[in-house]
Amino acid sequence: MALDQGDYQLNGFGTAGITHLGGEDDGRSFGVSGQTTDGWRGDQLSKLGGQIQYGLTDTLGVTVQATLKPEQDTWKGNLEWAYLSWGASDGLTLRAGRLRLPIYMYSETLDVGFTHPWLRLPDEVYSQVQLSNYEGGDILYRLPTGIGALSFQLAGGQAVNRNLFAMDDLHDIDYKKIFAANVSLETSDFGTLRVGYAEADIDTDLSASVITPGGSPANIDFLSLDRRKGRFTSIGYQYDDGTWLSSNEWTSNNTEGDQQGSIDAFYLMGGRRFGDVLMHVTYAQLDEDIGRQGSWTYGVNYNLTPTVVLKGEYKRVDTRGNGYRGTFVESAQETFDHAVFAASNGVAGAPSRNYDGDIVSVGVDFVF
Repeated sequence: MALDQGDYQLNGFGTAGITHLGGEDDGRSFGVSGQTTDGWRGDQLSKLGGQIQYGLTDTLGVTVQATLKPEQDTWKGNLEWAYLSWGASDGLTLRAGRLRLPIYMYSETLDVGFTHPWLRLPDEVYSQVQLSNYEGGDILYRLPTGIGALSFQLAGGQAVNRNLFAMDDLHDIDYKKIFAANVSLETSDFGTLRVGYAEADIDTDLSASVITPGGSPANIDFLSLDRRKGRFTSIGYQYDDGTWLSSNEWTSNNTEGDQQGSIDAFYLMGGRRFGDVLMHVTYAQLDEDIGRQGSWTYGVNYNLTPTVVLKGEYKRVDTRGNGYRGTFVESAQETFDHAVFAASNGVAGAPSRNYDGDIVSVGVDFVF
C-alpha cells in the first residue's frame, strides 16, 4: 500500500495456540520444527508480530516487519521484512531489502494466521521449504483486465546463514542465486489463480554424531550440498464468495544431489460459513520416491470479533511406504540405525517404520 509523504501505518498480528500429537510412541514429534509432541505445547503455533510502513515521499516508502516466534525449542526475534519500495508508475512497484520469498500461495502472509482458514497451514506442503525471507529485490506489476487483475512478480537475491531443521536439530544452510517468478489472476466471480516458480543454489552440510554398532561415537555426513540447484514449482487456487470458500495448492520440489528425487505435494480445502462460524475440511498429500503421507483435517472457526478468530482443528495423519516417516521427526541416531539395518540385511541397526497420529490444535488468531 502506497502512503503519502510523512504518513505511516502500524499493524500487529499474532496467534495464541496449543497443539497435541496422539497415537504415537512417547517422545515422537511432528512438523516443520518438531514442536508438535505428545504434550500440550504452544510453541508450534504461537507467535506475535508487528509491521510499520512509512512514506518517505509520495512514491518511496519503507516497510519493516518483525516477529517473535519459536525456532525449534527456543523463542527468537526475527526481522522478516525490511525494504524500500518505489511506485515507479501506475501498477509498477520496485522493492529492495529483506523480502518474503514468494514460493507459496500464502508466502506474503505466512505468519499472519488471521488470513488463513486453518490454525496450522497444511504441513505436507508448507514444511518443504523452511526459508521464509531473502535479501535482494523484486518487481511487481499489476495490470487490470476485463475479468480481473493480472499480477506479475520477479524476484532475485540470496539468503545465507539460515537454519535448516533436520533430524531433530538445526543445521546451517545457504541459498544463493535465488530467482523466483509468479503470475496470478484475481477475479471478482471466479476466485484467484496463481502459478509460481523458484530456484536457488543450495549449500549445506547435514552431519551429526551417532553411536555405531560397535558402541563407539562417530561423526556421520548425512548430506552435503555444494551449489546444487533446487527448484520449486507451485500452482494455487483460492475462492471465497462470503459463504463458500476453497483453497488449493500443488507443489513440486526437486534438489540436485539430495537423493530424494522429486517431492510432490498438494492440498484440497473446502468450507462453508454459517454466520460467524466457518466449517472446513482439507485433504493433503505428500509424495516422495520412498513413500506417501496423507492427512485429513477438520476445522471449525468462530469470529469472536471482526479481528479475532477462535479456531479448532483435528488432523489425522498416516504414512506408508518403505519405512517412510513423512513430516514426523526422526533423530540422527534413528536415521543412522535405519541405514545400517538396510545395508547389513537386518544384521545390525534397527528397521525403519511408518508413523501415524492424531493432532488436535486449538487457538486464537488476531490482528490489530
